[in-house]
Amino acid sequence: MEQATFLKINPADTVFVCLQPKKKGDIVDVDGQKVVINQDTPAGHKILIRDVREGEDIIKYGYPIGHAREDLKAGDWVNENNLKTNLKGTLEYTYQPVNEHLDIPRENRTFKGYKRKNGDVGVRNEIWIVPTVGCVNGIGEHLARQLREETGCKDVDAVYCWHHNYGCSQLSGDHENTRKVLRDIVLHPNAGAVLVLGLGCENNQPDAFMETLGDYDHDRIRLLVTQKVDGDEVAAGMEILRELYNKVREDRRTEVPVSHLRVGLKCGGSDGFSGITANPLVGEFSDWLVAQGGTSVLTEVPEMFGAETILMNRCETPELFRQTVSMINNFKEYFLSHGEPVGENPSPGNKAGGISTLEDKALGCTQKCGRAPVSGVMEYGDRLEHHGLNLLSAPGNDLVAATALASCGCHLVLFTTGRGTPFGTFVPTMKIATNPTLAARKPGWVDFNAGQLIEGRTMKELVPEFIDKVLAVASGEKARNEENDYREIAIFKNGVTL
Repeated sequence: MEQATFLKINPADTVFVCLQPKKKGDIVDVDGQKVVINQDTPAGHKILIRDVREGEDIIKYGYPIGHAREDLKAGDWVNENNLKTNLKGTLEYTYQPVNEHLDIPRENRTFKGYKRKNGDVGVRNEIWIVPTVGCVNGIGEHLARQLREETGCKDVDAVYCWHHNYGCSQLSGDHENTRKVLRDIVLHPNAGAVLVLGLGCENNQPDAFMETLGDYDHDRIRLLVTQKVDGDEVAAGMEILRELYNKVREDRRTEVPVSHLRVGLKCGGSDGFSGITANPLVGEFSDWLVAQGGTSVLTEVPEMFGAETILMNRCETPELFRQTVSMINNFKEYFLSHGEPVGENPSPGNKAGGISTLEDKALGCTQKCGRAPVSGVMEYGDRLEHHGLNLLSAPGNDLVAATALASCGCHLVLFTTGRGTPFGTFVPTMKIATNPTLAARKPGWVDFNAGQLIEGRTMKELVPEFIDKVLAVASGEKARNEENDYREIAIFKNGVTL
């Protein structure tokens, strides 16, 4: 079968996407209409199917992605220079529920996870050191390194210190964000044991912080306040870590129903293929997981702007709709309060890859959550309470958003990318390439090549392979970021540093 060179995504669209580069003078047949290409146009970028006037909306995915800055002709290359966002400020919304039936059978699939004392399940069995304040990062890193050297990580998956810059000199919201995210990390089931490492004089007082954990496993979560140690705090820390190690090394993987799996949905370094390949593939997986009784979480609120009504109308209840409206408008107010326009996106890399406005980005971005109804809405730092598809308030920044997804309880993060990125957060962070070129150039970064969808593979063929890959990683196969030892956390900051 001859490989397609362009794609008109929705019948209502006034642009098509180049699957391969186009040259000036090339002729493309779009629904029986001959379109002559007016400029050399890179792959992933958009070309007009018909003339549009200045101010007229340009349609992609069946929705406006902005308006023309000037009169444009059929065959013109549409990009950030001639397309302007329609986004402005906060809006009022009306609940118009859409309940789409997803005919996806239950398959009784399982993965091999670690059952925890509280009934939760982890996909890794690691030992973590969590500083209450950045002042003890160095001690934490020293302890993690020494334990790795002593044990060789035999019988445990990894040993890490999750260093950060916060825990002191913060006020109100920022202080609470730090406490909540650190609490969430300590309680995460991918940790078989945790040493909470405090200094003693910080705003994030260690004893008060431990109270935020609630009813926790005192055998697996321990506290060391270094200012209270007479003499060598490293020796004191190692004594605790050796005890924890001897407990964790006895844990074993067992078969667990896939309904226990919680997956975060994230994109970064997107391109014009993101909304055609990787994001729809992840959306199919999300719908499949939800149909199995599992959980997926979509975040990056600023990258919902322009597609937010699609999510709002999929809310299961009016109250969830109201929470989603609040999440969207509050984030817009955050932008505006800093004197920033709500449409100040996409990034230079996004634009080079074929994304011209925030609406263009959002309509591709939101495809990661498929078509399932929204069953939960969370504030930043909240922990998951509902199965099914959830929305989480967090910014689009890759490290901050991925950390927020892991913090709410996701076992791993599915991260789609067209430009490529090596990073990972404190849970496995799988990279799904939107195009075959990236997958070929960066095999050390990419876990799965969704670009096969523009090389002739069908979604029906690829979805089962992708499901198998995700379940393999959940069962212990290392994601690329884990193989490379690229792992870190980032906490959202908004206000004053004292």
